[in-house]
Amino acid sequence: MNIKDIKTQISTILIDRKILEKKEKNIYLATTIIGKRAEQISIMLKNKLDEKLQNFITPINDNLGEIHENKEQIEISKLFEKLPKPNYIAIEEFINDKISYTYQK
Repeated sequence: MNIKDIKTQISTILIDRKILEKKEKNIYLATTIIGKRAEQISIMLKNKLDEKLQNFITPINDNLGEIHENKEQIEISKLFEKLPKPNYIAIEEFINDKISYTYQK
């Protein structure tokens, strides 16, 4: 998943339960699937952010009294803050049949 390819609403959205029930008859199972996918997306986004910010880590022996403002680091952080919540992305994926899942018994 590319961060720039994420196209969904950023603010709170209202989803009709019937839309979810068309994809999965059991609404509780649908919400579980969406929740697990949202957790995966959250972990993936956190790892990508950590990976990008890794370049900006300063050595420990630097003077702690000095604060360095790095504009690139600020821009990366702002980009990730503007991304939609993982729940919204997962709901969008579920509705558009982009999530595959299997039942385990």
